[in-house]
Amino acid sequence: MAEDPVNVNEYQELARQALPKMYYDFYAGGAEDQYTLKENVEAFRRIMFRPRVLIDVSKISLSTTILGYNVSAPIMIAPTSMHKLAHPEGEVATARAAAACNVIMIVSYSSMCTVEEVASSCDAIRFFQIYVYKRRDITAQLVRRAERSGYKAIVLTVDVPRLGKREADIKNNLGTVKLSLSFYDRMIQPQLKNFEGLLPTQVVSDEGSNFKAYADLTLDASLSWKDIGWLRSITKLPILIKGVLTHEDAIKAVEAGAAGIVVSNHGARQLDHTPATISVLEEVVHAVKGKVPVFVDGGVRRGTDIFKALALGAQAVLIGRPVVYGLAAKGETGVRRVTEMLKDELELTMALSGCPTIKDITRGHVITDRERLQSSL
Repeated sequence: MAEDPVNVNEYQELARQALPKMYYDFYAGGAEDQYTLKENVEAFRRIMFRPRVLIDVSKISLSTTILGYNVSAPIMIAPTSMHKLAHPEGEVATARAAAACNVIMIVSYSSMCTVEEVASSCDAIRFFQIYVYKRRDITAQLVRRAERSGYKAIVLTVDVPRLGKREADIKNNLGTVKLSLSFYDRMIQPQLKNFEGLLPTQVVSDEGSNFKAYADLTLDASLSWKDIGWLRSITKLPILIKGVLTHEDAIKAVEAGAAGIVVSNHGARQLDHTPATISVLEEVVHAVKGKVPVFVDGGVRRGTDIFKALALGAQAVLIGRPVVYGLAAKGETGVRRVTEMLKDELELTMALSGCPTIKDITRGHVITDRERLQSSL
């Protein structure tokens, strides 16, 4: 691709060209048949606009607040793993781009830079994503380190009692015993930088993959709603619960004291044939009845997608793979460009839909495929 990308999707191809196939597949792949991976994107395309005209849109403002923090746009950088596989500067480069764009970065627990390194690299507003581990002291230590380093919220991922079956990784023999441990050393061990002195630096499985063995060793399949209370007891930071797809769990999250909910299917990397996140967003929004903000990730590739999510009740979207693709293609500059592209497209969509501010975007600005079908009957 000789020309500079003109949209976010073109960064994916640049990333595919730049990365070893093993790494690209790790970032790009989903679970099993990858039905949900495709559906996350396709579901946005089935939502149509209902633009309003003859409204003054000579000035457009994308600015909003997230948990009380002023940001330039309703965009957050989602927690994604091991950015140094995409670029040598890793999460530090991503954080600097987030700061330059004035958007929030959610730093993954499996960052290849420590929470302290990311914090000292720039003045971006940062949240920290964690799991609750079998050893609760590890979770507690990570939370305390995030607090000391100025992170503003904890994002608890709750949809991984076990690791999903990611067949692209299996086909690449990621960490299987048929290979030497060279892959494990590149893919698993670096992510333990945040866990030095807390967890083993090598996990070897007699069958299957070492990546799965690592997850089985650390992640707690007994995690339940009562553990949210424990997490709240060890931190003053607000806790967002990431991985909710139903109104039942949304209600439980509010009852458990969550400060916000992220509607997420883990980038379609866990349970295949879960619904596209945009298709269940309204269900969750209606369930919480405005008590906490609702965010959504999965399949966002255009500013039009962001507008649709906001119209259906999201306060902001999380951007995952496109950020990694930008990082792989052009480093910090690529992440900035991906973010600015989405902001520019959102601004244009708002202007063409008659919405000068984020607050002007309403449910009446979109129509879903289900509504179109009902109106045709």
